[in-house]
Amino acid sequence: MLPRVAVAIVVVALAAGAAFLRGAGRFLAIDDDLVHSDAIVVLGGARVERWLEAVDLYRAGWATHIVLSPGRIDPAEVRLREAGVRFPAEADLIRDAMVQMQVPASAIIILPASLDNTAQEATSVRQSAVPAGWRRLIVVTSKYHTRRARFAFERAFQGTSIAIRVRGTRYDPATPDRWWTARGDVRWVTAELQKLLLYRLGLSE
Repeated sequence: MLPRVAVAIVVVALAAGAAFLRGAGRFLAIDDDLVHSDAIVVLGGARVERWLEAVDLYRAGWATHIVLSPGRIDPAEVRLREAGVRFPAEADLIRDAMVQMQVPASAIIILPASLDNTAQEATSVRQSAVPAGWRRLIVVTSKYHTRRARFAFERAFQGTSIAIRVRGTRYDPATPDRWWTARGDVRWVTAELQKLLLYRLGLSE
């Protein structure tokens, strides 16, 4: 009797695991309902697709400011600038492109310092948003990064009245419903599941 019960438990567990994995892409990729906000926050980590979504949202009137993460700034970049070498940062290039797309320079805010991960970005945004008196933010990132980004921002904004909405960029070619069919999607999903678990366990910033 016991061997049959054990086999049944294993079969059920495998079926449940397979069902979860099949839906893992959709689990990770979330889109909150948008509300008119004070700023659209663009997280670092993608060359064009994230900030292009922010431009579309800005043009549609969803917010009056766009906040850019500078991402991780390599120490060698800092040394170049200290030596007087003109070497534009990625955030500066993005701002220039946005201005060419008719976004006023006065509406674009670049966060200070090097930011190495999502948790640091969330903390940096809080340090700007609270003094500014902002009440609502739209955070733009890649599709599979949305759930972890929302978790990081909600954790960073605990104790404030600032509401967070998360948006996966429409320019991300990911296919959450069929994530296992593309190598890039497989890498994204497996990495994000691991990172999200570590976040939930409090073992990662």
